[in-house]
Amino acid sequence: MKIEDCRVLITGASGGIGQAVADELCRQGAHLLVAGRRPKPLDALSRRFPGRVELVQADIHTAAGRDAVQAAVRRFGGLNCVINAAGTNRFSLLEHHDEEAIAELIGLNVTSTLQLTHRLLRELCQREKSLVLNLGSTFGSIGYPGFSVYCASKFALRGFSEALRRELADTRVKVLYVAPRATHTPMNGTEIVAMNAELGVTMDDPSVVAVAVVKALRDEREELFLGWPEKLFVRLNNLLPRQVDQALRKQLPVIKRFARPRT
Repeated sequence: MKIEDCRVLITGASGGIGQAVADELCRQGAHLLVAGRRPKPLDALSRRFPGRVELVQADIHTAAGRDAVQAAVRRFGGLNCVINAAGTNRFSLLEHHDEEAIAELIGLNVTSTLQLTHRLLRELCQREKSLVLNLGSTFGSIGYPGFSVYCASKFALRGFSEALRRELADTRVKVLYVAPRATHTPMNGTEIVAMNAELGVTMDDPSVVAVAVVKALRDEREELFLGWPEKLFVRLNNLLPRQVDQALRKQLPVIKRFARPRT
């Protein structure tokens, strides 16, 4: 799809990868409806690209927030692209999670995304061509210690993307899935950055991810996994999961040291 022809709703645009994707789309000529919980970053984006951005302050984790987004889509005059970038993370061993935190993470990363996409499908199906892009993660293909709940949410999002793509195969809507590797965003706190440095794990800048996401939209690429050797590990985990088990077992003492609560 030509980026200049895109009328895009992007969730999670008030920070992290979502904000970087919104910037890149505007630079390449798209028109955006951006949704997020924090108004200041959204206002700044609108000032940088006057006439290209409309804002809706909304928490899609709530029914009222999804109502607000749906109303904003009507005011926007329709759209042909949805980028589901809203999400959260918590680096912790499962035993140190609490039930509310688990429900909140799954609710935002999975349930709310599915609910909002469900609301917008009729609008998308009315266009000559439409795209839904779900922002996943390498951890949607590789279960990683310290991220069990986050992995569960991203595995679910990858499965949703695959199933919806097949479900809509006889329509004008295409479903894309982009899986970044570790990225320098506020969602990844100091413990994650320090752990990745000790383990030799590369972390990308959000701008690098944003360029790849926009290219995936332009090329209508169904699946894209970012980073090397992460791409290799995804394939290896599918074919020879026991080898990945052994490799991660060696990392486990370091992961647990960083994942335990600080006293």
